Amino acid sequence: MSPLVITLLIVVGIVILIVIGYVNHMMENSKLERARLKADLNDRLRRCGDLSETLPGQMVSPGLKLLLTRLQLQLGERLQQLDKNDGDLKGRLDQLRSLASQGESIPVANPPQKIQSEAKAKEIRFQLESLHGQITRAAQEGLLPANEAKNWVKEIRDMLVQLHVEFFTSLGLQALQENQPRQARLAFERGVQYLQKQPDPARYQDRLQQLKAQLARANALVLENAQPSADEPSELTEGLKSLDDEDIWKKKNIYD
Repeated sequence: MSPLVITLLIVVGIVILIVIGYVNHMMENSKLERARLKADLNDRLRRCGDLSETLPGQMVSPGLKLLLTRLQLQLGERLQQLDKNDGDLKGRLDQLRSLASQGESIPVANPPQKIQSEAKAKEIRFQLESLHGQITRAAQEGLLPANEAKNWVKEIRDMLVQLHVEFFTSLGLQALQENQPRQARLAFERGVQYLQKQPDPARYQDRLQQLKAQLARANALVLENAQPSADEPSELTEGLKSLDDEDIWKKKNIYD
């Protein structure tokens, strides 16, 4: 065998090894990307499902329930393309299709939740942040029309306002029941200030008037107190301040 043939064989062998290595590398990358995509879709599917089931009933309209059902269905169908043998997923998709087919008549079984503590208010605020994130990403990926996503962002803003109003109102009423009019006045004042700072305060005039009426009631009770307490409600003050300071809607302006 001539040296030229031997050289050619060596070169061919090296090329074959390089090709094999490249193919293996591509296959490994494909497997990793497939696994990453499955994990991402499963996570988003779970988040949408949790939001659909755990958001407070007073904030869940049939339209929102239908939206979250549609998103779960679309994400599940993408996931099914990666794992067509998943029987549990198939059953879940059938269930989601049945719910989605009901349109605005879809049942909403979420129970209303009382928002009487800072911890509960923060929990729901984080849920609204998650909801906004799912809607934004769905719009970016074409799962949701841009105009529809924009309308839902406005709805989330209203839900956030509702959250604050319910929180401040609940704290104020609870303080009144405990014969602590100064604490009640502080809670109602914060509620009034929050609504007055909204970009469109006229939109919330009814809620604002209700809070002002509660504030006037608390003020009257404070004036009736012959011996007002010298101690300010530091725990309530800090809780209300914390809720405002950590407001997600101040961290990023998503409505422009």
